[in-house]
Amino acid sequence: MTILLEKLKPAAAKRIGSFLNEVLSSYRERIHSIYITGTAITEDFHEERSDVNSIVMLKEMDLKFLEMLAPLGKKYGKHKVAAPLIMTPDYVRTSLDVFPIEFLNFKYIHSTVYGDDIFRDIEINRMDLRHQCERELKTKLIWLRQGYLSSLGDRKVLAESFARSITGYIPLFRGIITLLGKQPPVGQSDVISSLSGSAGINADIFAKVLAMKHIKSKPAIEELNTIFEDYYNATEKLGKIVDEIKE
Repeated sequence: MTILLEKLKPAAAKRIGSFLNEVLSSYRERIHSIYITGTAITEDFHEERSDVNSIVMLKEMDLKFLEMLAPLGKKYGKHKVAAPLIMTPDYVRTSLDVFPIEFLNFKYIHSTVYGDDIFRDIEINRMDLRHQCERELKTKLIWLRQGYLSSLGDRKVLAESFARSITGYIPLFRGIITLLGKQPPVGQSDVISSLSGSAGINADIFAKVLAMKHIKSKPAIEELNTIFEDYYNATEKLGKIVDEIKE
């Protein structure tokens, strides 16, 4: 069985190919499947900044595999190959109710490069998804308050904090869009646009923070204070929308 990298961005395929060949040459018989997830298969992939993320699905958990894998981190990490997530089919089956947002995103955004596709047919319980979305939004409100205070008014710290945070919002937005009866897009900007239409809110602030991440801008502190207020209020509004979703 060969490794299928055709759906990846060429730069991502070049980076991850050697890593996967090395993994399979050592442990092929115990591997159920391998997947590439995240931006490496989307238009959001940036050759210089983006990591290549993967999931290795073992037939059964094997700590010896982790021992074999660990030394490869230094070798491939410098090429922006992230440490893979390690799972088993049984772990997926028993964790869908605990991590519905994460598995929903794996379902929508993955490329099976080796073995059988276990993510294609997984089913996410709607109320499990609603509960995690509600929990994540409340957590983000706490994070925004504490992050703003801990920045101590430092413009650079605050700007970088906002820029990092938007990455964690995108999977959550896909969960909310799904709850609202739509299939979420793959691209990050498209996700924000879809969220605006599905939830009936002005999502411009999320687009603005995403743009800050891409261009690495550091606005003046006065503008950052406004961004904080808009970011917080939009997050709070989403929390109220999710809270009103019933079975």
